[in-house]
Amino acid sequence: MSDVLPVLPLKNTVVFPQLAAPLAVGRPASLAAVEAARQSAGAEQLLVCVAQRDAALDEPTADDLHELGTLVAIRRIEGGDGGLQVLVQGLERVRLLSIRNADGYLEAEIERLGLPRGEGPEIEALIRENHRLGNEIANLIDPRNGDQMFQHLVLSISDPLAQHYRMASLANLTVERQQQVLDADTLRRVLETMHEILLHEQRVNEVRREIAERASQSIEQHQREAVLRQQKQSIEEALGEGEDGESEAAELRERIEELELPEAVRKEAERELKRLTRLNAQSPDYQLTRSYLELIAELPWHATTEDNLDLVHARSVLDEDHYGLDDIKERILEFLAVMRMNPDAKAPILCFVGPPGVGKTSLGKSIARAMGRVFERLALGGLHDEAELRGHRRTYIGAMPGRILQALRRAETANPMIMLDEIDKLGRDFRGDPSAALMEILDPAQNDSFRDNYLNLPFDLSRVLFVTTANSLEGIPRPLLDRMEVIRLSGYSDEEKIAIARRYLLPRQREDAGLDAAQLEIDDAVLAEIIARYTREAGVRNLERALGRIARKTARRILEGAAGGPVTSAMLRDLLGPEKFFPEQARRNMANGVAAGLAWTEAGGDVLYVEAALVPKDDKLILTGQLGEVMQESARAARSWLWSAAARLGIDRSLIAEQGVHLHVPAGAVPKDGPSAGVTMVTALASLYTGRPVARDLAMTGEITLSGLVLPVGGIKEKVLAAHRAGMRRIVLPKDNESDLAELPEKVRDDIHFVLAERIETVLEEALPGLRPTEPARAVC
Repeated sequence: MSDVLPVLPLKNTVVFPQLAAPLAVGRPASLAAVEAARQSAGAEQLLVCVAQRDAALDEPTADDLHELGTLVAIRRIEGGDGGLQVLVQGLERVRLLSIRNADGYLEAEIERLGLPRGEGPEIEALIRENHRLGNEIANLIDPRNGDQMFQHLVLSISDPLAQHYRMASLANLTVERQQQVLDADTLRRVLETMHEILLHEQRVNEVRREIAERASQSIEQHQREAVLRQQKQSIEEALGEGEDGESEAAELRERIEELELPEAVRKEAERELKRLTRLNAQSPDYQLTRSYLELIAELPWHATTEDNLDLVHARSVLDEDHYGLDDIKERILEFLAVMRMNPDAKAPILCFVGPPGVGKTSLGKSIARAMGRVFERLALGGLHDEAELRGHRRTYIGAMPGRILQALRRAETANPMIMLDEIDKLGRDFRGDPSAALMEILDPAQNDSFRDNYLNLPFDLSRVLFVTTANSLEGIPRPLLDRMEVIRLSGYSDEEKIAIARRYLLPRQREDAGLDAAQLEIDDAVLAEIIARYTREAGVRNLERALGRIARKTARRILEGAAGGPVTSAMLRDLLGPEKFFPEQARRNMANGVAAGLAWTEAGGDVLYVEAALVPKDDKLILTGQLGEVMQESARAARSWLWSAAARLGIDRSLIAEQGVHLHVPAGAVPKDGPSAGVTMVTALASLYTGRPVARDLAMTGEITLSGLVLPVGGIKEKVLAAHRAGMRRIVLPKDNESDLAELPEKVRDDIHFVLAERIETVLEEALPGLRPTEPARAVC
């Protein structure tokens, strides 16, 4: 039998057959459905009540409703225009065959399914078992009146099906569980479903009762302690003693009790609290103990922030904050991907190494912003006291926790990102070695129970993401370096600097100076001139200073009545002063005995000239320019190789024997060391002895051996970028450094001709045009 009736969608409940249910009706479509039922011509005002699959929907469609509902009759309607209170009586189960939109409401063609029926011993057994479970649940909810309540609400109904529908409506069930009961098509299935539900509810209520009993006992204990403290306070007030101290101790006790402290920490806190209550508020020990307890209360023992490990979001943040650095960004994304795949994995300690101004600190900030973590920076430059990191023992006057715990207290979370800046600048003296303390802090196998000397309690640092920065690895102890994963940041090419200035530096300086884009315009050609003539460096820090100076002077001129606008090359001298560098850093006229080498420094790469001159034979080899031991050895090896190869190079050996040589590397006040100047020294000496000048646009680097081999060296990217900035267009590199060229920007690779040398003869052929060394003689056995 099928009928067409208005449909009343229900958000958070199911109406069962044979039961009356009050409904609050307020949605326009629901009000229209009720009105349509009232206007129906039948003897009863009938509706179909159907539960929604998603309670959040205000205008459900046919697909949003369950297939089975309940046919109900309207018994009473109360209310006005704002909404109605409708009392309905469930009649029987129905299936919705089709649903369509009527005049502002839903109506459905239904099939009446009747009521589930069945009989037999198993049915009787299930009924009795469900009655027992329902009665036990009622007694768990209300031990005094449980039996009476169950008798009145459930057993007063004679029909077993209606009894179980009533229990389903009274239980705190989800709509999905209630719908399962309504969907059951036999009495046995209804009883089995309810048996499963009642078992679950019994267990839940038993656990709730146990929790309530424990809480009641705890509350009684707290109330007893509160009464005793109140009595104690009254006695002390009568004696004129310690009102402030007691209130402070009570406040600290309340704050600490709210924290879920580890057992060892909780016991120590309680011991100190008891000690605090016995101390006079004017006692020095009172202030020390109170500060200690305040630290315990303020540390984030369990408070954490949720990580955002969306790689697309992280990529957009990194690209938004930094230009280029593609290899570095890929490594950071790999690090985030591993954290997402395995949240329990120990996070590596990243160490960003590179010259000043290339973005090491800002990269750390970007990682924190991408992950949604709190960022804290600790500057370690010049730190020489181990207690700065580990804290001071409380026995000392003025003792305080170390910087690590202070950072966690400021962050108010147990998993911030802490950047340890300038880790290579750590000092050490009689007060200890801070790098030794860092070895425990940065070791994932140890820092889960880090003990600060002040706190003297284990604190878990394993959730902290540590990132370190350094200009060089030379100042970092090897055991500490072994705990970190090194990521190198090289300098920027001129094209990258122009893009960075255009995207980040110039807009920031405009904003700081209160200028708009029309008042200060700098095109790429002028930016290139500023970079080449005023700010030659590996990073962009001096470039930003120069742009800031231009912005400030432009702002002043505008206030004095001048008009802003584009900055031209002719204006740079007035805005920035005399040029500090010249476009052609390479020497215009290379004298005999001079060769350009490439060096690596903490500030990036640099062009280093080696000069050689003949001196009286009494001084066989003079070395000046603050050369280290390795560099001096390279000079001796260069002279010895030239002596052995003099015949093949066309050099008069008597010239080497009868006259000494003076090797000088300018910038004599700057210490220099390392083996990479070997080929430069050979070339300078060969130029001196042959009388051939070295090409002025040629630079070189590489270590030499006495047998004439050119060995690989480090820092190739920084050295090549420095040569490119200095106007060099030919570079000689060791053959084994060929793979390092892939790290260079494409524009730099296109501008420079690279010569890859395995032997010194190849270097000399390129450096001294016209010189054709013969092949070295080979021994025959």
